[in-house]
Amino acid sequence: MVRSGAEDVDGYLAEVPEDRRDVLSRLRRLCRAELEGFDEVMAYGMPAYERAGVAEIAFASQKQYISFYLMRSDVREAFEERLSGQDMGKGCLRFRKPGSIDFDLVRDLLKATAASPGEIC
Repeated sequence: MVRSGAEDVDGYLAEVPEDRRDVLSRLRRLCRAELEGFDEVMAYGMPAYERAGVAEIAFASQKQYISFYLMRSDVREAFEERLSGQDMGKGCLRFRKPGSIDFDLVRDLLKATAASPGEIC
C-alpha cells in the first residue's frame, strides 16, 4: 500500500486490501486494548499510537507484508531473544502473510511498551 491519505484509522482500514482488513482490525483492537492512555492517530500515512505526542507503536499494510513498528529500543532489547526468529528491521517486524502474525508476541510487546515511557529510536 502506498502511503495512505486517510484522515483516521477507520478510513485507513477501509482502503487496505480485503484479505488483510480482518487481521489489521484485530491488530488495531489489540493496540487499543493494551495501550491505555495512548492516542490513536494517523502518522506518516499509517495508524500510530502516541503517548505525550510521541509515536511509540504503528502498523501498516505494505506491498509485500504487514509491518508492525516498535519504536522503543528498550522494549526491543528486552525481547531480543523472542524477536531473534522474526523478520525484523531496525524497528519493524514484517509479517509476510496475514496469518503469520504472532499476536501473543505483539500483545507482550504492547504491554511492555505501555508499562512505562522509554527511549524512542
